[in-house]
Amino acid sequence: MNEEVFRVSLEKKGITLTDVQMNQFERYYEVLVDWNERMNLTAITEKKDVYLKHFYDSISAAFYEKFHEPIRVIDIGAGAGFPSLPLKICFPQINVTIVDSLNKRITFLQALADHLNLKGVSFYHERAEQFAKKKEQREQFDLAISRAVARLPVLTELCLPFVKKNGQFIAMKGSGASDELAQSKKAITMLGGRLENKYDFQLPMEGSERSIIVIRKEKATPKSYPRKPGTPNKQPLV
Repeated sequence: MNEEVFRVSLEKKGITLTDVQMNQFERYYEVLVDWNERMNLTAITEKKDVYLKHFYDSISAAFYEKFHEPIRVIDIGAGAGFPSLPLKICFPQINVTIVDSLNKRITFLQALADHLNLKGVSFYHERAEQFAKKKEQREQFDLAISRAVARLPVLTELCLPFVKKNGQFIAMKGSGASDELAQSKKAITMLGGRLENKYDFQLPMEGSERSIIVIRKEKATPKSYPRKPGTPNKQPLV
């Protein structure tokens, strides 16, 4: 997917990018590839693949859910900034908080935000399990989002504690999403959520399966969750 196909494809989905925004994506690609030579951020470095499998894929959440309001978004385990920073470029009014357990990735993200002149972004080097216990972060976000971090039962425990009542948790998944969702019914209910929507589609050109799982927060998450760092992964709520 080259830059023009990227732009036109988004326009067909109702997302029109300015030249400034297109330049931000170009700069994002350049900084990503440059830093990737010194640290492992992504195995995908071909320009056409980055635009399709990282940029377009990240923005696909906005094909189904609205990002036009100045909502507070938290991205758990964003790695090289996906999906929240491509969404931030498209929708500058959203406020983005990124939490990642590796400090070198946070260093990259801070440098990237400076290069792209992004405002309303915050980066935290912390485990999600610990960050969610902080009063100023717990149940303070309109939306928690995560892509390619963990299986859904684990991800639900890491993300739902950050979401305020009536807010949403969006999990961006590849093939196997239906099986993960079936395994997550207990976790979703225990942690105060309800499945609201599941959208299935294929990435253009290459046809990879994608699913966007939307969980609505209906009641407060019990204070005992998330459990200690590492526990959700070792003992998922299934």
